Amino acid sequence: MHIGYKSSESWVRHSLIIPKSHFCSLKATPPHVIAAMCSKVPFISSAIMKATGCDSFNLLVNNGAEAGQVIFHTHIHIIPRKARDCLWPSESLRRHPLKLDQNTFKLVNCVQEELSPAGNTEDVNDRGSTLAKN
Repeated sequence: MHIGYKSSESWVRHSLIIPKSHFCSLKATPPHVIAAMCSKVPFISSAIMKATGCDSFNLLVNNGAEAGQVIFHTHIHIIPRKARDCLWPSESLRRHPLKLDQNTFKLVNCVQEELSPAGNTEDVNDRGSTLAKN
């Protein structure tokens, strides 16, 4: 695992977690590699927040060109944030009540179907989260 540091005008002092082996996307990255990358987040983010004086951070993965991925090697960004830094507009600055409609429930059902043992060959038991039912 490689820890990178990046500094520029628009993305001030953010770090990258990069696996040593090459994988072009999260889909191509083995789960144990993703787990190893994610296991570093608490340690690295704590150090970044102390070094930058920030108390918050964004954890970001751009997966695929349509999601903004321009470096096709799996990596995780840890981006320290300060109040109203306007790095990019935050939904939390203009939060509206969540409205669940039929499309939301259709999406939930499709995701649940994909995660079910019949729709997915991975073990989905004990994932630590649940999806809302309609």
